[in-house]
Amino acid sequence: MAVNSKKVAVYVLVVFVLYVIITDPSKAADYVQIGFEGISDAAKAIGDFMTWIANGGDS
Repeated sequence: MAVNSKKVAVYVLVVFVLYVIITDPSKAADYVQIGFEGISDAAKAIGDFMTWIANGGDS
């Protein structure tokens, strides 16, 4: 019976996340905030790029 490596990787990741949340909740909250700030910055950059494209690519 072969073990699916993707399932094992997901399981290990979930266990790690739960471990971090249980042992240090404030640090886990910091990680979540950093992640959301990164997603927000990326979305803003994509929006700026699309606006630049819509305006004809002028500097």
